[in-house]
Amino acid sequence: MGFWETVRSDIEAVFENDPAARSGFEVVFTYSGLHAIWAHRIAHGLYKRRWFTVARMISQVSRFFTGIEIHPGARIGRKLFIDHGMGVVIGETCEIGDEVVIYQGVTLGGTGKEKGKRHPTIGNRVVIASGAKVLGSFKVGDHANIGANSVVLREVPADSTVVGIPGRIVKRNGERVSDRLDHTNLPDPVIETFRFMQKEINELMAEVERLKAAVREAEAPKPDPEPVCAGSRE
Repeated sequence: MGFWETVRSDIEAVFENDPAARSGFEVVFTYSGLHAIWAHRIAHGLYKRRWFTVARMISQVSRFFTGIEIHPGARIGRKLFIDHGMGVVIGETCEIGDEVVIYQGVTLGGTGKEKGKRHPTIGNRVVIASGAKVLGSFKVGDHANIGANSVVLREVPADSTVVGIPGRIVKRNGERVSDRLDHTNLPDPVIETFRFMQKEINELMAEVERLKAAVREAEAPKPDPEPVCAGSRE
C-alpha cells in the first residue's frame, strides 16, 4: 500500500472499532493511538534504513506525547486500532497482523534477555483487552481474543479465547468469536473450578449429616416395653 492509502486505512480502523468517533477531523487530531501508529510508521521506515538512533528518538518523542511505546523495529500491519492506548508497550521483534485491536495497558513483550526473535507474533483480527500481557516468542492465531489482565505465555490457536493468569484457553472452535471482546462476560476457569469444588463439599457435608443422624437414631436407648398385666375378675 502507498503512504496515503495506509493513512486512510488507519483512519478507517478508528471508525470501524470506536463508536465514539464522530468526524475525520476529530480522529486525526485527537486520537493518540492513531498518532502513535503514524509516528511508528515513520520510525520503522528509518529503522529499516539503519537510521537506528533517529528512529528511536522519534519513538521516544511519540511515547512522551501519547503514552504508547512502540519500538521502531516492530512490524505492524494494516488497520491496527489502539483504543485510548496509555501504557501500551510493543517490543522490537513483535509482529502484528491486519485489523488488530489493542486496548490500554497491553504489553507485547519478551520474557528475558534472550537474543533474536523474543516478542510475540499477533495474527489477523486479534483482540487484546485492557491490561493483558503477551510475553515471549510465539504466535497468537487469527481471530483470537485475549481477556483483560490475562498473562499469556504460550501459543494461542486461531479462533480461541484466553483468560486468566497464566492464560488459559476457554473457547476454541466454538461459536464465532466477536470482533469486540465482551469484557464483562468472560468465563474464568479457576472460579468455575472453585464453584465445582464447593458444590461437591456441600453435597459431602449433607451426606455426613445424614449419616450422623442415622447413627444417633441407631444408638438411642430403646424404651422398655410396658408390662402386660392380666385383668382381674370381680
